[in-house]
Amino acid sequence: MFGAKMTAAAGIVGQQRRLDVIANNVAHVNTVGFRSARVDFKDAIYTAGVTPGSARTPEGNQQRGHGVVIGATTKNFAGGEIQLTGRDLDVAINGDGFFTLSDLSGNISYTRNGVFHISHERGERFLVEANGLYVLDANGERILMPGDAQGIFIDQSGGIRWHDHQMQPETTIAVYSFVNKMGLLASGNGTYTQTPASGERLPSQDMQVVQGALEMSNVNLMEQMTTMIRTQRAFQLASRALTTVDEMDAIANNMRR
Repeated sequence: MFGAKMTAAAGIVGQQRRLDVIANNVAHVNTVGFRSARVDFKDAIYTAGVTPGSARTPEGNQQRGHGVVIGATTKNFAGGEIQLTGRDLDVAINGDGFFTLSDLSGNISYTRNGVFHISHERGERFLVEANGLYVLDANGERILMPGDAQGIFIDQSGGIRWHDHQMQPETTIAVYSFVNKMGLLASGNGTYTQTPASGERLPSQDMQVVQGALEMSNVNLMEQMTTMIRTQRAFQLASRALTTVDEMDAIANNMRR
């Protein structure tokens, strides 16, 4: 009976975690550059009363599972819809790749959120993202806006030209991709960090930079709602199994009296 309780409880915990992920996806349906996630399950360890391969008799192979466990929470890196905004500092990536960011300590992260701003620091102006992280160029340097520049133009390769600026510095926004994007570590605020599982970054080849536009979330609401209904049904079944085992325990205990 105890094993049945643990199996049903594992199902409840797994479906609760799945529901949490669905709720997070739905909450970010309008978040720029957000990537939806899903929970993948696997079966738990098995015990065998008799070694597999023994004669299949009533006393034969008696492998018994212990329910479900969470195998992984994976990100869906498919592209989202690109919406035109008309704002010069809104930038979207059409295709594969991530913008490269850096904090004050030089820690590198990557994002698909192209809501950029111009920061003012002791007379200098830098291109930053919404949370103040510096946007880096192809040389790994912060992008500095010249003092006499009045605006910015970004071409499809990420190259930058400054309006009303006499000299045209060769500056290109860094866009990198990874061999295994699933190995990236989500670090909040729509950013990711490189890990050994993701592999080394590579300059993105299959992309276009779109100025005056933003890439929206790739959350599919219809798919999320369908998955939520399935999750609720599975949760109810696991809960009912736990209730049934508890009732059977009560009957067994009462038989002693």
